[in-house]
Amino acid sequence: MNASPPSPPPATPGRWRRFACMLYEAILLFGVVFVADYLFDTLTQSKHALMLRHERQAWLFFVIGAYFVLCWRLGGQTLPMKTWNIRLTDGNGGRPPVWKAIVRYVLAWPFTLTGFGFLWSFFDRDRQFPQDRLLGTRLVSTR
Repeated sequence: MNASPPSPPPATPGRWRRFACMLYEAILLFGVVFVADYLFDTLTQSKHALMLRHERQAWLFFVIGAYFVLCWRLGGQTLPMKTWNIRLTDGNGGRPPVWKAIVRYVLAWPFTLTGFGFLWSFFDRDRQFPQDRLLGTRLVSTR
């Protein structure tokens, strides 16, 4: 019997490539937020941004979350992730289940906004973000 040697794990994308992907993601999300906010204003007939402020924030949190969770679940990549050859996988290299994608999205907010997630990647043995370490997901290079 010929036992093939185990294949090495996929490479983790570099921090600067992931950071560039985040910047591209922010530009793309501007359009998503613009359309979602326009839809919110149209449906609620709000006249200015402070009307229904908390409802608007909850709506945008939901819309951005739906964008990320659907992209991660369907193909493992958002458009910027495809451009920068980055894919989100679960521990086995497949697509993450819906619950992991949702929890990853929620955890990414505090880690990203505080900069802790990027700082964490300098000390993590696989250079992963804390939300990936906690959930057993990975960002891998598709090059």
